[in-house]
Amino acid sequence: MNDKRARALLPIVLAIAGGILLFNLIAFAFGQAPASALRLAFEGTWGTPYGLGQVLFKATPLLFTGLAFEVALRAGLFNIGAEGQLGLASLVGALVASNLPASLPMPIALPIVLVTAAAVGALVAFIPAILRARRGVHEIITAIMVNRIVDAILPWTFSTVLGSSSLRTADIAPGAALPRLDRVIPSFAGSAASFAFPLAVATVFAAMALLGRSRPGREIRWVGLRPEACRAEGIDVERRMLLAMLLSGAIAALAVSSTALGYKGYYELGLGAGAGWSGIAVAMLGRGKAIGIVLAAIFLGTLEQAGLAVNARVPREAMNVLEATLIVLVAVASRVASQGARAAASADPEPEPPRDKPAPTPASEEARS
Repeated sequence: MNDKRARALLPIVLAIAGGILLFNLIAFAFGQAPASALRLAFEGTWGTPYGLGQVLFKATPLLFTGLAFEVALRAGLFNIGAEGQLGLASLVGALVASNLPASLPMPIALPIVLVTAAAVGALVAFIPAILRARRGVHEIITAIMVNRIVDAILPWTFSTVLGSSSLRTADIAPGAALPRLDRVIPSFAGSAASFAFPLAVATVFAAMALLGRSRPGREIRWVGLRPEACRAEGIDVERRMLLAMLLSGAIAALAVSSTALGYKGYYELGLGAGAGWSGIAVAMLGRGKAIGIVLAAIFLGTLEQAGLAVNARVPREAMNVLEATLIVLVAVASRVASQGARAAASADPEPEPPRDKPAPTPASEEARS
């Protein structure tokens, strides 16, 4: 049991230790004292209430996109299209929010905007999802193509359809805006942290609970593990793949609650860019656990805010290199941990079931639950 815990913690420990080491090396490479750069990064993140609020703000979109990648991954799919799903959903959601009546109360306005954004995100994810489910086209290829299409649609919509030279929407209606956290935590004053953060945390725990306890959620997991066995048991594999991908796109789109609704009050071109890619690292660091996804998002949010805090001494692009290197470290550590788990399992195999009793199947597991 201790070995299993050690293997599960290996990627997390390696990410934290590797992040600190690489940060020191980057600071030294740019002629800065590592200790001074670390102190400056700490003061700009966890060292002040404002810095902490900014960390939570940076982590909020990553919670949604990390969860989105994890949901698709449960079905054996790689949703790398969260960038396009979030981008188009943010534009449509902000347009809807800006055209709502100013007198519309938040309990009505906010759900309208979030449901609209989620529907657009699911629609963008539908293209790679249906091509994978019906035609077997790999979702990575189609998701990259859809991302590029969205990248072209967004500026064209601003310049041609909306006639906006500033490449931004009108301000959203007051009822569609999420309040800042400084309303309940005054020390966060000045930071961009909003109630989108607790909304994101609640979404992570709710979605992970549904994936583990509901029948569709368990079938999504079984499809990701053994699709052929699920098909033999009568589970509609293609339908579950489609469901997982649509849910993934809808969840990624909810990051608009942090960017346009909780921060800017409008959508501008490029707002939220990069959150889709960083979400992949969040899901990998999270190791399939709700608390893991939350901690991973906060960790990467800390890195992003630290990059801004030390920007006067270390280029912000160097922090992007640090984040990318951490993704590679986590991938290698995960691979090593998986190989260790398989080696331990082969060295101490579980006893085979009696021959007069069939081995458990997804259907029999569902019946027992």
